[in-house]
Amino acid sequence: MKNLLPLFGILLTLGIGCGSNAATSENQESSTAPGKVSTAEQQSDLLKNKGIGPISSVEMGEIDQAMAEEGQKLYNSMCTACHKVGEDYIGPTPTGIFERRSPEWVMNMILNPAEMLQKDPIAKKLLEDYNNIPMANQGLSQEEARSILEYFRTL
Repeated sequence: MKNLLPLFGILLTLGIGCGSNAATSENQESSTAPGKVSTAEQQSDLLKNKGIGPISSVEMGEIDQAMAEEGQKLYNSMCTACHKVGEDYIGPTPTGIFERRSPEWVMNMILNPAEMLQKDPIAKKLLEDYNNIPMANQGLSQEEARSILEYFRTL
């Protein structure tokens, strides 16, 4: 049992814990559901938030399929323990993320989760909504985070 305690601590730190997710279903139209807002004005304010981190601007033209494929590989290998396409899980679904967040915010959350969870009001609320399980810093480069962002555009 003593030998399992460090492993349990690591799993909790990574957000790979057991138990139920208290987050509300994506299909529920409650204004308190994770990532949901009740008015167009509030939604517009959320989309203006660029988050806290190295990304201040993201140029998005046509979807770069090669970059999106690379992003999908990274997402599948590094993110699916906590995030599922089309459903809330340990963390929120990336499906429809750009209806809820700016591209800069998404990249800053990927690249700088600890500071975002401490200082960004949206990230702090998401932490609360998802059982206070923090997003782990995966140590991705800006280029890797941008490819994941490109993949999210295809969802």
